[in-house]
Amino acid sequence: MGDLEKQERNVEEKEEEKEKLLEGVAVLDFDVLCSSVALKASQGKWGQLGTMEDDEEEESGVFGGVLRMWEGELFDCFDHRRIALESTFCPCYRFGKNMKRAGFGSCYIQAAIYLILAIGAFVNFIAFAVTRRHCFLYLAVSLIIFVGAYLGFFRTLIRNKFNIKGSESSLDDCVYHFACPCCTLCQESRTLEMNNVQDGTWHGRGDTKCISSFGEKSISKFELHPPPIVSIKCGL
Repeated sequence: MGDLEKQERNVEEKEEEKEKLLEGVAVLDFDVLCSSVALKASQGKWGQLGTMEDDEEEESGVFGGVLRMWEGELFDCFDHRRIALESTFCPCYRFGKNMKRAGFGSCYIQAAIYLILAIGAFVNFIAFAVTRRHCFLYLAVSLIIFVGAYLGFFRTLIRNKFNIKGSESSLDDCVYHFACPCCTLCQESRTLEMNNVQDGTWHGRGDTKCISSFGEKSISKFELHPPPIVSIKCGL
């Protein structure tokens, strides 16, 4: 009987050791999970679900995860009247300002390039109307096509850089600027300004904040504290 009791105790001890080992593994896995979540949150990758290929793309410099949209449709120009007026009556200034916000060069240089191309097309149209020489007409049309291609090229760069959902064809971006340059420029301006894009950095609308972005002093506000101990006395 004594040997049987010893064997049973040994079996029970082994089972207890296995249970403790499994509990330790579970705690270890939970700690690793918490650490990985905290690391992702500190790096700004919280909420991005993907595979290992997505992580490799992020490490290689490709912007992944968050898919954004243009602010409004193409013809929603008067959702923001100031931008609509600037895009209509001063598109050179508006385009230069967009390029500076998106991080694609100086505002004045980009605006000057747009202005030179637009003036060149306008002057050649006037020259054709006066002289009736088709060479001026061909040059004016070529400049207009080049302006549409130039603006469409930078629209594609903006869309790819900030991962904006839209047409995946660069040709469509050029056609938008060629067919309706003011509305297209207005849509780009609304997207960049309303999402507070500065020097190529997308800051967002600013109506949401992440706790991890707060300073150390303000983090204490979000710490969990145990409830106060309340003594309950029952009157007899």
